[in-house]
Amino acid sequence: MHRILFRRIVQSFLGVGVTNGYLKGFIPPGTLWQGQSRGFCVPALNCYACPGSIFACPIGTLQHFVIIRAVPMYFLGFFVAFSMAIGRMACGTLCPFGYLQETLYKFRSSKLKIPAWMTYIRYAILVGLVFIIPYYTLQPWFSKLCPVGTLIGGLPWVTVNPEIRLMIHELFWVKIAILITVVSFSALSKRPFCRVICPLGAIFSLFNRVSILRLRWDEVLCTHCDKCTRICPMDISIYKDANNHNCIRCLDCSQCPAVSVTIGPGRVTEPAREPAADPGLA
Repeated sequence: MHRILFRRIVQSFLGVGVTNGYLKGFIPPGTLWQGQSRGFCVPALNCYACPGSIFACPIGTLQHFVIIRAVPMYFLGFFVAFSMAIGRMACGTLCPFGYLQETLYKFRSSKLKIPAWMTYIRYAILVGLVFIIPYYTLQPWFSKLCPVGTLIGGLPWVTVNPEIRLMIHELFWVKIAILITVVSFSALSKRPFCRVICPLGAIFSLFNRVSILRLRWDEVLCTHCDKCTRICPMDISIYKDANNHNCIRCLDCSQCPAVSVTIGPGRVTEPAREPAADPGLA
């Protein structure tokens, strides 16, 4: 439980005290932080338009460079190095929106299991809404529709600034509908936004199998009790695929003695296979 508590503290501190710590921005009529830190992004979704935002959003930054037809070498270098080190761990330990989804899932309700094929939709969103469509329309369409941006950017601005309220049009209600849908499904399924939609998670997940920080499954100690699946916020069975592309490296599953963390490739035990039938016994 101490790992889960640690994640909650880090996610809360990052979301409130660091990335969106400019509290003056939430005082009507609202002002934006103009410090140099807004030129840098944190390795988690964070709306640049949030009144309290001190840093930029990595996906928003990526779309910006797509629109101006430039290659952000420092941005790519940082995120490749970050992903090569810890894979998708930022999603499990740093992202406040992930914390919100996990909290909503604890509500008593009917639960739905997200099919494995749907977890690949986020790659299509990454290619389409982050790269192709912004390239041709010169508009950051993922940021325009992002439910995280609506929650921490759009709604606060509409609340604190009357001039912003006068600018509300059809797109705002589309954004609200998307946010309500994501929030509703978060009570029914484990982290639906992270598993199906998030393009940042899609980028990080490409490095899960080659990152320095990895998970190791011990076949000898495993009893296939499925405790790892029940506790996993991404609904992964570690004994089936210890370094699955959906794994957010929250390390909650390391409570099980059959799961451990390793630095470097290490030795990852493969799932046991049923022995082939002896033709002579057929």
